[in-house]
Amino acid sequence: MFTSLLPRLSGRLPGLRLLGPAFLISVGYMDPGNWATALAAGSEQGFALLWVLVASCLSAWLLQSLSARLGIVSGMDLAEASRHAYGPRINRLLFPLAMGAIIATDLAEVIGMAIGLKLLFGLDLLYGVVLTVADTLLFLLLTARGMKALESAVIAMILMISLAFVLQLLIVAPAPGEVASGLIVRPLDGHALYLATGIMGATIMPHNLYLHSALLKHTGGKTLADTRRTLASNTRHTGFALGIALCINAAILIVAASAFHHGGEAAGELAGAHQLLGERFGALAAVLFAIALVLCGQASTLTGTLAGRVVMEGHGWRALPGWQQRIATRAGALLPALAVILLSGPDSLNGLLVLSQVVLSLQLGFAMIPLLRLTASRALMGTLRTGPLMRILGGALASLILLLNGKMVVEFLNEAATLPGWQGVVATFVGYPLAAGAALLLAGLWFGKPFAGQTQRGASLFSTSVRIDLRTLRQTSSSP
Repeated sequence: MFTSLLPRLSGRLPGLRLLGPAFLISVGYMDPGNWATALAAGSEQGFALLWVLVASCLSAWLLQSLSARLGIVSGMDLAEASRHAYGPRINRLLFPLAMGAIIATDLAEVIGMAIGLKLLFGLDLLYGVVLTVADTLLFLLLTARGMKALESAVIAMILMISLAFVLQLLIVAPAPGEVASGLIVRPLDGHALYLATGIMGATIMPHNLYLHSALLKHTGGKTLADTRRTLASNTRHTGFALGIALCINAAILIVAASAFHHGGEAAGELAGAHQLLGERFGALAAVLFAIALVLCGQASTLTGTLAGRVVMEGHGWRALPGWQQRIATRAGALLPALAVILLSGPDSLNGLLVLSQVVLSLQLGFAMIPLLRLTASRALMGTLRTGPLMRILGGALASLILLLNGKMVVEFLNEAATLPGWQGVVATFVGYPLAAGAALLLAGLWFGKPFAGQTQRGASLFSTSVRIDLRTLRQTSSSP
């Protein structure tokens, strides 16, 4: 079996040691949150938002390559580097934002797995949500056997998910010309902008930026040339793994657009899509859909747990034992899911699922901007800091994402402020100040200089001089 060969091959072919982490990262780009947004986009907009999905995946490739670069060159993950680069005040804000992103990710996985269990076995959603706590046992079992066991399990799930969608595409048989038309760039406004922002938040995952740097922070070579080769190899492997994730997400959107959009069916929800697939294309298509959904939720929840530990340890918090940290993160996701089921009914879960992806998109800037600033820092990265082209591309991408997020927030608050009663009051006196505070924090991260005012402290941490070269940094960076 391919997955059983990976640990042995990585020992003989050093470049393959980067493939396992790349697949661990890629699984976060095909979680149930991606399903909800891609399904809603295909069902409501047809193929029109396919270009947004492709652009988001290419953007994710850029950001994940930068995250890996930070870990490989500096020997630190993003959370750890942020703690050293920015003062305690800023980090007291960045830490809860990062943990909020991880809880939002876990929320999507809880909902997706609960819906998948209901579709496969008829299990009530309330019980399905509670049952997702049991995945803690799987996480502990795999991590006890080592990282390679976790990588192999995730790769096996990805292979099964890919097979399920290949079969679904063969059953649905989309028109190639219509699929190609979805690659044409179109203006975004209204609900299309909301869906596009959700796709962006589901595709470019904040927690993956922390995780990728942590997985690779001790893989740099002994010489500058070795480290450059590692960086180039990682870029290729990350592109390959994310390409598979793109194909899976595109398949979801294409299936939804082909099966539901032209027929005018309201298939924006996972359960509705499952039912319509069964009615139109037979029981096999519906079963494949449900199996792939459960596998995606289970695979992505493993990486979310790892990211939670990275964030806690990187920001200087004592990491809880594996099972306690898993329960704490899962509890943060269970509470809103259970509240929605009990107060609004299970039919409201899909809306909460899409909302979680929009929240992730809004939180992306607080991880993305420090990543761009740190990888461009000569003090931290030395001669391997990002070049002018990479800095321009990263800055343009960050500006685009922040503009789209800002536009959506302003439109939402302006609409909410006109509502009668307490909703309008909350939007005016709570929503606007929070949005202004978030904008100020983002501006501080963007225009502030990392390690500013910490010359002596930075020198004591990394080297005996203000400018840190690769060799000195590697010798003095913290041990694993």
